Amino acid sequence: MPGFLRRRIAPLTIVAASASLLMTALAAGLDGVSLSAGSFTVAITDQRAYSEPAPVLSLAQWRQFMAGRSVFQRQWASIVSLDGDWGLGPTFVADRCVACHINSGRGHPPDNADQQPLSMLVRLSIPGLDAHGGPRPHPDYGEQIQNRSLDGSTVDLAHGGTPVPREADVYIDWQEQEVVLPDGTAVQLRQPQLRIENPAFGPLDGVMTSLRVAQPLVGIGFLDAVPEETIRSLAQAQQALGFNGRPNHVWDAVNQRSALGRYGWKANVPGLRQQIAAAAIADMGVNTNLYPEQNCPPVQTVCQQMLPGNFPELVDVEIDSLTLWMQALAVPARRGMSGAQVQLGEQMFERARCSVCHVPELVTAASFPQLPQLANQTFHAYTDLLLHDMGEGLADGRPDFQAGPRDWRTPPLWGLGLSHAVTGRSTLLHDGRARSVTEAILWHGGEAAVSRDAFSRMTKRERDALVSFVEAI
Repeated sequence: MPGFLRRRIAPLTIVAASASLLMTALAAGLDGVSLSAGSFTVAITDQRAYSEPAPVLSLAQWRQFMAGRSVFQRQWASIVSLDGDWGLGPTFVADRCVACHINSGRGHPPDNADQQPLSMLVRLSIPGLDAHGGPRPHPDYGEQIQNRSLDGSTVDLAHGGTPVPREADVYIDWQEQEVVLPDGTAVQLRQPQLRIENPAFGPLDGVMTSLRVAQPLVGIGFLDAVPEETIRSLAQAQQALGFNGRPNHVWDAVNQRSALGRYGWKANVPGLRQQIAAAAIADMGVNTNLYPEQNCPPVQTVCQQMLPGNFPELVDVEIDSLTLWMQALAVPARRGMSGAQVQLGEQMFERARCSVCHVPELVTAASFPQLPQLANQTFHAYTDLLLHDMGEGLADGRPDFQAGPRDWRTPPLWGLGLSHAVTGRSTLLHDGRARSVTEAILWHGGEAAVSRDAFSRMTKRERDALVSFVEAI
């Protein structure tokens, strides 16, 4: 029996919880400056900061939100058991969504060189394009390395069949370098060196790879509700300022057409439903109606022999709930915005032209039927959802639709200062190399070199203030 049929929520509990959330929001007395996401703002600063429901949900929406949260936290297994739902694998990276998006937050690199990553992955492709203009998968390994499998010795101890070979072992080594700023301040930077060992289906020489850490999900519904015209107008305005922000145009697997990309490190996914289904199959081996085939290229014969748990393993109604859950996530309030340090930092942020790409304020569409409360909301995510050339230092060398090897989507900054409280880590950038806001800024190149250099020339007081501002929003 599918997991969603086995779960029930007591109505009285729902009513009490909804009322409690609403009263919490009202009691917080947030002023206009603190409202990061309009009526979706909550005054929460602990590990729940990225994963609470917006206080404006109806009872029916709240129930669907909780159903989506249950799917997000579900452990998948190779057999029906009390500890998980059937559908994991045969090869995979993690056995549940929350293993990568810790408390709905960002992932992180492994703690040491002998540990394989869990909340980050390795994308693969070979030269050329697929049928829709996207990256061309490797014929024997597919679109990313699956470094775990149903072999009875790793995550899924219940599996008792023929061990499925995992595709490879993945490790990360670090190369350190020191940058000295004009005032003599020395900053240590690190860069990951990917190490792939024991490839099970032939060498991976010459294959394009990209390390990707799981992104935070906080406020993702607002990015869904930004009108396309807004994103295109931002690109046009930046051209006039000498910047080259561009939307990515990608394949929309749901509607079978080309569409503007919004999600992923290279804006390579157009909508949340596709994002959910793609992550389910690519990261956990859980199939859906959208992506029915398992991650088993022809050479992986043992993988191909494994029967799916169900079809689909993640059903449409659960994807509906998970989509609503993502859209309805609340956003933590901005903190300390009236303080002198933060206000100075905001001035420095503007002076360094960080706000050209990390746009401080956007407005959602006048109508958003999927979640009407998201319509006409002014919010402060600090992104433009556009691609930018970030220089050779951050390049992964791997194109993705219209995103080049040096291009990355501007990541939202809101809630960044609470990352450590949410996940216990503060690693930033697409591969988790930056351990602080300062390190992240100093890695900026390409179009962002002007901002990096302006930051480097600031006094220590000004740099500290800018960091305080970024951590406050």
